[in-house]
Amino acid sequence: MAKKPQKKKQSATIALNKRARHEYQLEEKFEAGLVLKGWEVKSLRAGKVQLTDSYVLLKDGEAFLLGTHITPLPTASTHFVTDPTRTRKLLLNQRELSRLFNGVNQKGYTCVATALYWKNHLVKCEIALAKGKKEHDKRQTEKNRDWERQKQRIMRHNQ
Repeated sequence: MAKKPQKKKQSATIALNKRARHEYQLEEKFEAGLVLKGWEVKSLRAGKVQLTDSYVLLKDGEAFLLGTHITPLPTASTHFVTDPTRTRKLLLNQRELSRLFNGVNQKGYTCVATALYWKNHLVKCEIALAKGKKEHDKRQTEKNRDWERQKQRIMRHNQ
């Protein structure tokens, strides 16, 4: 009896917003579903997405993802009218929405998208309630990261 070839396990992460981790102090994270069109899902499977300038707009008791750029595949642009930066609705329950609205109403807080990933066959968006970092906070984070790297090198070298 022949064995079936093992499928190569792919990472569930589609895109990360590294800039958000640098610019903001992430306080509380939420997992939201996304309302997507068919061509967008195909582009996500191909990894044609950019989260760098994306943020979450809270309006009329709903949450929307703005600034996410999903590049259409060449085959999609011939059949459909594609808008790569269209506003996409986020699917959250009422309790999560109220926590986000309360958080954003506090001074200095905003809501940013930090990651897009697959959960089973669904696309999920990780959003976070974030507070903007000052310049000296960014420098301190950079120093801490460098020191951690340096410590790892020293520990590896001494063994």
